[in-house]
Parts: sequence; structure tokens; C-alpha cells
Amino acid sequence: MYGTMGAQLNTTLDEIREAGLFKNERQISSPQSSHITAAGKDVLNFCANNYLGLADHPEIVAAAKKAIDDWGFGLASVRFICGTQTLHVDLERRVSEFLGTEDTILFSSCFDANGGVFETLFSAEDAIISDELNHASIIDGIRLSKAQRFRYRNRDMADLEAQLVAAKDARQRVVVTDGVFSMDGYLAPLATICDLADRHNALVMVDDSHAVGFIGEHGRGTPELAGVSDRIDILTGTFGKALGGASGGYVSSHTEVVGLLRQRSRPYLFSNTVAPAVVAGTLAALDLVAASGEGRDALKRNAALFRSRMTEEGFELLDGEHPIIPVMFGDGALAARIADAMLAEGVYVIAFSYPVVPQGKARIRVQLSAAHSEGDVEACVRAFVAGRAAVS
Repeated sequence: MYGTMGAQLNTTLDEIREAGLFKNERQISSPQSSHITAAGKDVLNFCANNYLGLADHPEIVAAAKKAIDDWGFGLASVRFICGTQTLHVDLERRVSEFLGTEDTILFSSCFDANGGVFETLFSAEDAIISDELNHASIIDGIRLSKAQRFRYRNRDMADLEAQLVAAKDARQRVVVTDGVFSMDGYLAPLATICDLADRHNALVMVDDSHAVGFIGEHGRGTPELAGVSDRIDILTGTFGKALGGASGGYVSSHTEVVGLLRQRSRPYLFSNTVAPAVVAGTLAALDLVAASGEGRDALKRNAALFRSRMTEEGFELLDGEHPIIPVMFGDGALAARIADAMLAEGVYVIAFSYPVVPQGKARIRVQLSAAHSEGDVEACVRAFVAGRAAVS
């Protein structure tokens, strides 16, 4: 009988509201871009994963439109039944070429990619050694596996080595890390991780969702930046951020790894094929990324300008080199009030507080885009200053 359950759920929802953690979804009535229409007004968007500004790029939009005419709206099938078009195989091949891997398999999202890796590849004889701040999809994927589980402190290489030693009797050991930790903008120390993995005969897996397309000389992500592209065994990532911002994810790895995922990975076997328009748009995004570094250069300039100007204005920022730049306030209610005040100033940002981040580490996570102009960045800084004054 639902009546009892409804009351129980309302109690939980009330508790979330009273804790100041209720997530209200603002409606956007325009395409995703650096300038959007939200809350009934034109605002600057500084909280999207649209790092290269490709979400509304005309070449990507045109490719997606053409794909609907040429390939249809959807496949109404999973891949192994009748859901594999030549378009999907083309994208898998292109991702492999871009990342320098042997093979690639598409998933409906990177959440599904991470959810489908561990149960398929690792069993009770194996050990998974995971950074404590890895993405929720990695945590959930590990839970689905029967493998032994070890966790090391965020980017703490001494603790990682201790866990590798503790797992020494496992058949296979795999070190799993985000390439970029999305709440802080910190990069994983991949060179040291690979050195430790080599020393202890372990595999390395990286979720590079917040780096692929714009980190590294050619945009190939944190392994390229760290100089370890040929030492990473399993790469996962998304097309839903820098590479057009739509949907879809992938696992890119050795031929045998991808081969077994095609046969056994449940999210792959039981989820609909990525829509043709998304595949075609992503192919166009890869063309744009490969053809020019202009977007990556603009993104670096914008991030450097924002860091410099916010430091001049006396705000506390977390150190880093990523276009995710957390502005620290400590108190969750204060961060939320400043974010609301900034919306009134025409800048859309979101406050993050416990349990998304640790107690006392509330912040507004700013995300720069190549589509932002220097004037946009200055407007964001002015809104922070005005928001701080409004709540003081």
C-alpha cells in the first residue's frame, strides 16, 4: 500500500530541504552555450561541462541533423541484435585512433561504461584499488564486482603503494582513478601511479571524462599530459562534456578487454544503441578537436584570467591547472546565498555543500569554457564581488 511509503518519502524529502541540500532544477529555455536563457532572463553560464563550447557548434548541429535524415532517429535495439550501424563502428574506430588504443566500445553513458567494466573483467580472485574520491559511477561499478576492494586516500601515493602491497596475493590488481577529480579540479598523478603499478605488476584504469578533448597537447586527456598514454590499460570517458556535450560514453582499451565487454558487459548488452544523431555529432566534434588547438588555447587563457582576477579580489581558490575552479566559502548556506545573488547579477553558478563535498568545504564550482569571452570572465568576477557584498 503506497500511503505508508508516500509518507516515508515525504519525511526524507523534508529532511533534505531542512538541511539546505534540496536540488532545485532551473529550466533553461535556450541552447546550451556560454550565454543562456534561464530563470526568465539572459545569463552567463559558468557551470556547464561545455569546455570547448561545442554544445551548439554549427558544424556539430548540422552533422546531427543530417544523420537523422540519413540514419533515422533511433535504432530501437541493442547493439548485438540490430543496433549496429556503420556509423557506430566508425566512431569506435575514430576514438581508438584519437586516444591511441587498440579498440573501443560505445556505451549509452560513461556511467554505464564504468558500471559495466568491473563485473565483466574482475572476479573474486582479483583486487580493485580505487582512489577515495573517484566518481560515483566507478564506486557503483566496483560494488557490482565480486573482486576484493581496496581504497587509497585521494592522490596519496604512499597509501596507494600500501594498498598494492595489501592486495599482493590477488590474481590481477587494477588501480582505478579519475583523470580529473571534478569537485576540486585536481589532476591525478598518473606518472607516479603508472610507476607504482609497474613495480607491483598491476593494471591502470582512468576515467578521463573531465579531460578528453582539451587536456594535453592534442586534447587526448590526462594520460597525454602526463606522458603515459601507452601505459594506461583501460580508458573510459564521455561524449557528454567537451566532445559536444550530448550523451554516450566509451571504454577504450586492449583488443581482448573490448572483446569480452562486447560479450559480457550488461549495460552494453541490455541498453539501447547510442542515437545516430549523437554519433554523427560526436564524429564532427572529434574532427574539430583534431583540426585545431584554438579552443584549447582559449580555454587555458580564460581559466588563467579568472584565477588571476579572483585572486586579486581576495577570493580563496583551490590550486590547479584545470578549468574547473572551485571558489571556497566553507559554509554551505553562505555559498548558496552568494550563488543566488550572482544569478540576480546575470551569472549562473551552483553552490556545492555537504554531502557532495566535505563538511566545511562548501564552494561555488566555476567551470570555464572556450566560448567565454574576456568580457564574460570579467562579468563573472564582478558578480562574485557583488554577491559577496550582498550577503555580508
